[in-house]
Amino acid sequence: MTTATGDPAAADTSTRPPRLGLRRMLGTPGYVRLLVTRFLAQWGDGVFQAGIGGAVLFNPERQADPLAIAAGFAVILLPYSLVGPFAGALLDRWDRRQVLVVANLVRGALIVLVAFAVGSGVAGLPLYASALLVMGVSRFVGAGLSAALPHTMDEKHLVEANAIMATGGATMAAVGGGSAFALRAVFGGDNYGSGWVTACALVGSVFAALAAAGFAKGSLGPDERDEPAKAVTAIAHGLLDSGRVAARTRSVATGFSALVAHRIGFGVSMLLGLLLMRFAFTDVGWLKAGIAGVGEALAAGAIGLVAAAFITAPAVHRFGRKATVCGALVISSVAQLGLGLPMTLPSILAAVLVVACCSQVIKLCVDSAVQHDVPDEARGRVFALYDALFNLTFVSAITVAAMLVAPDGRSPELMVAGACAYLVGLAVYLVVDRRMTRSRAA
Repeated sequence: MTTATGDPAAADTSTRPPRLGLRRMLGTPGYVRLLVTRFLAQWGDGVFQAGIGGAVLFNPERQADPLAIAAGFAVILLPYSLVGPFAGALLDRWDRRQVLVVANLVRGALIVLVAFAVGSGVAGLPLYASALLVMGVSRFVGAGLSAALPHTMDEKHLVEANAIMATGGATMAAVGGGSAFALRAVFGGDNYGSGWVTACALVGSVFAALAAAGFAKGSLGPDERDEPAKAVTAIAHGLLDSGRVAARTRSVATGFSALVAHRIGFGVSMLLGLLLMRFAFTDVGWLKAGIAGVGEALAAGAIGLVAAAFITAPAVHRFGRKATVCGALVISSVAQLGLGLPMTLPSILAAVLVVACCSQVIKLCVDSAVQHDVPDEARGRVFALYDALFNLTFVSAITVAAMLVAPDGRSPELMVAGACAYLVGLAVYLVVDRRMTRSRAA
């Protein structure tokens, strides 16, 4: 199935077809199998990330300061983000079904190596470099799943299908994180226990590979291969090609501007939240601080993600994609000021819920824009670029904030700066949308 190309003038109205019932969607075998593959893969991602995070941030045998946290995110995410757009060319060249099977198995093998490193007490750059390999393959899997979705669902219903898949996947990642915290209580919080917790992520990768193997060869695309004959040339052109396609597609260009702004605000908020949970907060009734508080934050974020799954499609159908994205940016800014700024344990958890919901609403809108408005032969590259921007802005925000934040995370000026980032993103979104609309009309 090949989607519409270019940037339709009525991009918002094209996202308002008759809605498809959940029962009928879940009665589509290919979609359900892709859904299961994503859920298993992201559950494993959640276990792995929480296992590594717990080993570094909440391990009594290790110490972490803001710059160490930022360095960890940078080393894990930045290198793949820089090569991701080039690797995206492979998703538009290779059988995506085969990519999902092989990549999940490779990730499983790498998880075992990282778990051994954690259990052995490896720290610093060697640990981050090994985790980089796992996260790089995970991003490759995620981009492949997103690019394959239009081959399992009619393009008129991509908003609903993507809402279930992306939100359910993110929720499963949060569940995986919660599972890691539960496993930590079983295995212990030292290096040995953290190694075993990290190793449990292998389960998600293996079963995700088995689920993907159930697809017929070639059934997930690409339908056409708009690629140079040589793979090396195709990879080298990946960044330029994806940037060119994204820049000329109005819904994608505007969506990327909103996503970048939100990731900046979210990165600042995440660093503050981690430090507050680790060093500043104390238990408030049944609400716990420390690593238990991180688990509560994951639960609050998961609730927000689930809420986004129910909110996004009706909002897009009623108001259009543009108004939905703009509303999510405004609500994020208000929530960060009204709920995050008091910097209490209950208010931070409430802010996490609202901001996570808005973040997912924006992501679902951008996902559907790429899936609907970008041709299949370029979709893998654009999703890889999307992923790179997603990570680069997030890590950049954390790094800058780490150089300015108070050691215990109590930096209200940074919380305000994060809220302002959402509003700047709103302004950029509207300016880009207006200019591209006028350019098309000229």
